[in-house]
Amino acid sequence: MLSLKGMAEYDLTERLMKPLLERAIGVVYRPESELASHYFEAKLPLQFDKYIWIDRTSAIHPLEVLEVESMPETYPFGV
Repeated sequence: MLSLKGMAEYDLTERLMKPLLERAIGVVYRPESELASHYFEAKLPLQFDKYIWIDRTSAIHPLEVLEVESMPETYPFGV
C-alpha cells in the first residue's frame, strides 16, 4: 500500500503526476470508440488517497440465488 497524500517532498509524487489512462467502470463496450469513451486521464495523487497493488487473487464463490415468484428470470437486468 502506498499513501499518495502528503507526499510533496518525494520524487515519486512528481512522477505519479504524469497523466495516465484510467478505464471507466460500467461502460458499454463499443470497440469503435473505446479509447475516446472508456478512458480518461488520471493523476493518481490528485484522485486517490492510497494506491494498493494486489498481485495475487482468487475466484469468489457465487451466493445462492433465490427465485421470487412472479419475477422475471432476468430481474432486474431484463426489465
